[in-house]
Amino acid sequence: MRHYILTVVCFALCITKMNAQQTPVFSDYNYNTIIINPAHTGLNEETEIAFTNRGLIDAFDGTPKYLSLSVSVPKDYSGFGGGVLRDEVGVTTSTHFFASYAYKIFLAQDSNVPRWHNGNPHVISFGISAGILQYAEDLLDLNITNDINFGQNINTSIPTIGAGFLYNERNFYVGLAAPNIVGDLLSSEKNIELIVPYYAYGGYKMYFGSQEEFLLKPNALVIVSEGSPKQVDMNLFLNYKSKLEAGIGYRTNSLVNMLVGCYIFSNVRLNYTYNIALNNSPLGSSQGFSLSYRAGNGYGGRR
Repeated sequence: MRHYILTVVCFALCITKMNAQQTPVFSDYNYNTIIINPAHTGLNEETEIAFTNRGLIDAFDGTPKYLSLSVSVPKDYSGFGGGVLRDEVGVTTSTHFFASYAYKIFLAQDSNVPRWHNGNPHVISFGISAGILQYAEDLLDLNITNDINFGQNINTSIPTIGAGFLYNERNFYVGLAAPNIVGDLLSSEKNIELIVPYYAYGGYKMYFGSQEEFLLKPNALVIVSEGSPKQVDMNLFLNYKSKLEAGIGYRTNSLVNMLVGCYIFSNVRLNYTYNIALNNSPLGSSQGFSLSYRAGNGYGGRR
């Protein structure tokens, strides 16, 4: 029996031909950036822990569910991190454990960034990641008795290796990442075929107001993978002094995303997201939240 995993969309999260594709929505890769690019590891001056999810708030049997948990720790010119991602669609479950490392080259000190905004430094960063993808299909739960292709469950582990690049300055950033550059080369299961996605993204940061108390950030993400249509995410975020924020995004032929959030004290950020499925998507609309903690001065900027 030959099974194909059609796509690995976020550090080798997988689904099969029988299920529709899940990819991280804009709240995931904007607020938990390490999950798509290891070059973000340790980018901030303080340790950060981030949790994102969707499909858990309004969960019922068969609802697609996605969650991620990561930690990122800076150390001089390096960054160390890791995490876990879990994706459930029908009888298919993908769980990915990964560790990441980044090396940073600091170019300058952006002293004119508003004090309230604890922004990333002017830096070039290179990152790598390594992990294990645990992939399972409970085909017997489908109770299809007249097809030998559904006569046994699938459970396999696949090593993954990723790489990424990031350039960041006061008003602009751009990144490139490949979440699993080796594909299925390290898989012990020879009838598994992985298709590797490539990410390219960038954004522009505009500060405005009498004391630059507002930050407007348009950004875009492009996902390219062999055998699949190119996917583009376009997003717009507005932040007020790291106290309140809102965002809206559009994924080509797939989703409209909306976000509202607030900062609890200076160290904790909480966002709520609602994702509206388009074109009668079988995944339907969903909602979720992200929660992150940053040590030290947190998100409140320089003292």
